[in-house]
Amino acid sequence: MAILMLSVLRGIPVKHLSILLSTIAKTIGVLVVLLLAMAAQAERIKDIATIAGVRSNQLVGYGLVVGLDGSGDQTTQAPFTVQSLKSMLAKLGVVVPPNINPQLKNVAAVMVHAELPPFVKQGQTIDVTVSSIGNAKSLRGGALLMVPLKGADGQTYAIAQGNLIVGGFGAEGSDGSRVTINVPSAGRVPNGATVEREVASPFSQGGDVVLNLNAADFTTAQRLAEKINDVMGSEVALPMDAASIQVRSPHNPAQKVAFVSMLENIVVEPGEAPARIIVNARTGTIVIGSHVRVMPVAVAHGNLVVSISEDIGVSQPEAFARRGETAIVPNSTIEISEDNNRMFLFNPGVSLDEIVKAVNEVGAAPGDLVAILEALRQSGALRAQLTVI
Repeated sequence: MAILMLSVLRGIPVKHLSILLSTIAKTIGVLVVLLLAMAAQAERIKDIATIAGVRSNQLVGYGLVVGLDGSGDQTTQAPFTVQSLKSMLAKLGVVVPPNINPQLKNVAAVMVHAELPPFVKQGQTIDVTVSSIGNAKSLRGGALLMVPLKGADGQTYAIAQGNLIVGGFGAEGSDGSRVTINVPSAGRVPNGATVEREVASPFSQGGDVVLNLNAADFTTAQRLAEKINDVMGSEVALPMDAASIQVRSPHNPAQKVAFVSMLENIVVEPGEAPARIIVNARTGTIVIGSHVRVMPVAVAHGNLVVSISEDIGVSQPEAFARRGETAIVPNSTIEISEDNNRMFLFNPGVSLDEIVKAVNEVGAAPGDLVAILEALRQSGALRAQLTVI
């Protein structure tokens, strides 16, 4: 084939040959760009959907952290720390007289929480997070004593214990001044909990696999089912609603694992998100989707600025005057200035780029942009959902 192409190219003049090669190079470049764009839009099933029943579970427990360098709970304000320590010592055979309340500056009452991953087995370890619930200043250098971690059903699923890793740091001077970096009242114990009870998963119990989309969308559900049927065979996947797709799978566990491994790596082009504008009222962050459109409308934008300045004057009697006294006289000046009202026009079906450009030209701040978008929505000209978080 290469020899044939060379023989064909030999008969073409040099001028025409350069034009032909340039055209071929441009065509290849366009094809590469199109392929990259298609690949950027497509996503794997494992990135846009999860398997029903394969989920983590939350665990929580209460315990004590000991070994602190005087930064523990103040027992006068956290009596439950003393109560917990007495109860623990009683179980270990140490009897503390009821009329004695020890000052425990090296002990802190904490809450321990962890996430139990799916398919975790008995004897494996998971990370735990420890947070002070009293008035301990820092948990740095402390050790967590044995704490049972329970689930929502009240059963113990893991036992936590170990030395804490605290990212925060605090220092205090004798005059009461204090410097704190990050949060020293919380820390983590890597691999600090040992799993004692497994959670049954419906995945290993047989039956079909149900895929749940991370973002419900009818278009994505339909495309995902069609793609699975193209790869795995007809009538393998059936969309149930906008969020769930039922997939027929083998009942043998080994075959089911291999099937899901192939399934989650199938590439699907998800449906485009609806036109939506997200506004964070606390930070002033505004996110506008690419499908936001505005109908024909004119918008006027202006600012009213009121400035008040206070000047202090002195009033005193004239020379050789028998009456009068020196007094301070305040002098207030109020100025009102209004920016020129600027009006911009939105043409039919204006795009996101044009919206941003028009708003930037009038110098609207994020707060002003929120007011403009709300006015557009009230007028019916905004073709998008406006969500304030």
